[in-house]
Amino acid sequence: MNNLDGLGYRGKTVVVTGGASGMGEQVARILGELGAKVHIVDIQTPKVPCESFQQCDLSDFAAVRATAEALKAIAPIHFLFPCAGLPPHIKGALYCMRVNYIGTRLFTEQLVPSLADGAGIALISSDAAMGWQKNQALSMELLAISDPDLAYAWCEADPEKRVRDGYTSSKEMLVIWTQFAAVELGNSRRIRLNAIGPCPTQTAFVDMSKEIITDEFIAAWPFPSLGRIATAEEQAWPLILLNSSLNGAVSGAYLVTDQGFAGGVYTGAINAAFMGG
Repeated sequence: MNNLDGLGYRGKTVVVTGGASGMGEQVARILGELGAKVHIVDIQTPKVPCESFQQCDLSDFAAVRATAEALKAIAPIHFLFPCAGLPPHIKGALYCMRVNYIGTRLFTEQLVPSLADGAGIALISSDAAMGWQKNQALSMELLAISDPDLAYAWCEADPEKRVRDGYTSSKEMLVIWTQFAAVELGNSRRIRLNAIGPCPTQTAFVDMSKEIITDEFIAAWPFPSLGRIATAEEQAWPLILLNSSLNGAVSGAYLVTDQGFAGGVYTGAINAAFMGG
């Protein structure tokens, strides 16, 4: 790899959740090659080299707190990449929300005291969240509930309305939380918080989702910039670049890394009827 020290990762302490597979794995690998000290948090054992590995299930809030406590030993942490996530059909919509949003938010908030002032946080949402504005009023209700058990209880009270498929709603929540929390994190600690929104990407996540993301669905999807489905590495790079200290003026951003799909739908250049919506 060419010298990319200007990105600011060499010698810095980095935590990556979901670093055992998919985009998270590629983020961890690339950061290691950039000279970062990479610590991985995942439910599975990672295959890429790392400084340490903490096994944690984001659906287990006690385990999340314990993991964040253990990571105090490596503070100050300069960059955090919350990359863990799962599709709704694995254990249902409520579980999807519990992991993708509630568990991710809890882990991040628990780790904030261990972050250096001026640290960067960059997470993975999805272009499934591209319509987040139409559900904003309901999403703000959940956003206001910081206690994870109470947040999950709120979801359980009316899952059909509040959680829906679990995936879209959880990814919308990540976008709204990113934009909201970035203000306080920035004002208090100069910590930046951003998110990317990938379109379908060739990962184990997609392979596990064949009943929803079928071969026919992928074949019908327009991929304007690449002409094909993106690789996990091609999504990892925008996340790494977004979180780089070079982007000091960028926070609260939801960067769609979907090859131009969302913009095409917004402007009518792409007909999204094939999605069934």
